Amino acid sequence: MVMESDQLDAVFTALADPTRRAILARLAEGEASVAELAMPFKMSQPAISKHLKMLERAGLVSTAVDAQRRPRRIEGAPLAGAVGWLEQYREVWERNYERLDALLDEMKAVEAKARKGSRQ
Repeated sequence: MVMESDQLDAVFTALADPTRRAILARLAEGEASVAELAMPFKMSQPAISKHLKMLERAGLVSTAVDAQRRPRRIEGAPLAGAVGWLEQYREVWERNYERLDALLDEMKAVEAKARKGSRQ
């Protein structure tokens, strides 16, 4: 999944804050109200609501309407898009590590050959 730059920026900005990551972790267990999300934190419901707005702008959280409740739920698509973006770079890093491993193996072989030659 390819994400537009603005959405990707919003996702990473939202994920940069530990409180927002904790909110997402809680929502991964199931939907919750603002009051339920605020419980484990030493902050007010309005402060939690500000974090939720940031998560909603990034598309990571949505709000349902259930009678009087407005439960929040996690949305996976933006996370999947960010993972896809990161995955491209993982492949680059793996190729670099493979080249480094090959170089180290070559250097070890040269060193072993040099040691063997010096014993004779």
